[in-house]
Amino acid sequence: MAAPGKECMSETLADKKGKKKKDQVDEPELLTVPDGWKEPPFSREDNPRGLLEESSFATLFPKYREAYLKECWPLVQKSLGNIFINAILDLIEGSITVSTTKKTFDPYAILRARDLIKLLARSVPFEQAVRILQDDIACDIIKIGTLVRNRERFVKRRQRLIGPKGSTLKALELLTSCYIMVQGNTVSALGPYSGLKEVRKVVLDTMKNIHPIYNIKMLMIKRELASDPDLRSQNWERFLPTFRHKGLKRKQPKNKKSKKEYTPFPPPQPDSKVDQELASGEFFLQEREKRRRKINEIKVKQAEALSRKQEERKKAFIPPKEKTAIMKTRKVQENKLDISIIKEKVKKAKCKKLGAPPPSCSATWEEQ
Repeated sequence: MAAPGKECMSETLADKKGKKKKDQVDEPELLTVPDGWKEPPFSREDNPRGLLEESSFATLFPKYREAYLKECWPLVQKSLGNIFINAILDLIEGSITVSTTKKTFDPYAILRARDLIKLLARSVPFEQAVRILQDDIACDIIKIGTLVRNRERFVKRRQRLIGPKGSTLKALELLTSCYIMVQGNTVSALGPYSGLKEVRKVVLDTMKNIHPIYNIKMLMIKRELASDPDLRSQNWERFLPTFRHKGLKRKQPKNKKSKKEYTPFPPPQPDSKVDQELASGEFFLQEREKRRRKINEIKVKQAEALSRKQEERKKAFIPPKEKTAIMKTRKVQENKLDISIIKEKVKKAKCKKLGAPPPSCSATWEEQ
């Protein structure tokens, strides 16, 4: 009788396992958003009764933004009025306040309005900041002021993020499809969630002394791989470049101090004056003898100092050593006389004095 019961139990267990396998779905399939899928907008039908209580947010803005906010404030009120949010601009305190009304039906609308006034206070233009009211757009305000201690280094790295004539920032905006605004100690980003994640990573890496061009190259490669449907579901690590951080060698000091051998025992305590007197035997002497010894030591030191001063004074009276004068002897070169040359010179002189040269002289002239 027990056999049919066991068979029924095994069948039910097998059915349950089969159902579990059908219900189980792979995690990557759950995490991936299907192509062309869009979240339906939140309407009044979803929340017909509205909100129970009023909620509000306020933020301060700097003095230099006052003129711009005055100009664009009617547009801000119009855009917030479409989602039934009330906005107040207080120029005396320098603050903007947003609050819900009785007609507000979307509970997330007040959070979008809060982000809108934050972006306007951080020098983001109204044309870009109003995009935060859309469902698929979010914002991220990255604080970079406390990431680098040295002010000069901070300014250089912030400028590196902007690039020459804003080229690096423009490339980052095109790759992430986000609007990025670098202002003071913060970086304001506005765009889709996937792009904001990449922007935050690039900004933090730049402040950690990693050049943004490396991250831009990786984003370009990822963009090309995402466009290919075959490679979309594969691992991209083999395609992405690996950039190694070059550790600069520290300059070694010229005179290195050799480390002493480690000893667990503390150094010996120096001897006190009493110990030194006991070792030399002065402790047992009388006060008179101690005074005599001190006086004698002082006299010896004074005598040594006096002798040094006298030697220094005597140095000024010691005549310097004169250099011995060395007579330079000129070597007389003996000119060897050539008699034949002298004879020819005498003949030439005689010919010139007589006027008409004799035949012997004319022969000599012709030879010359």
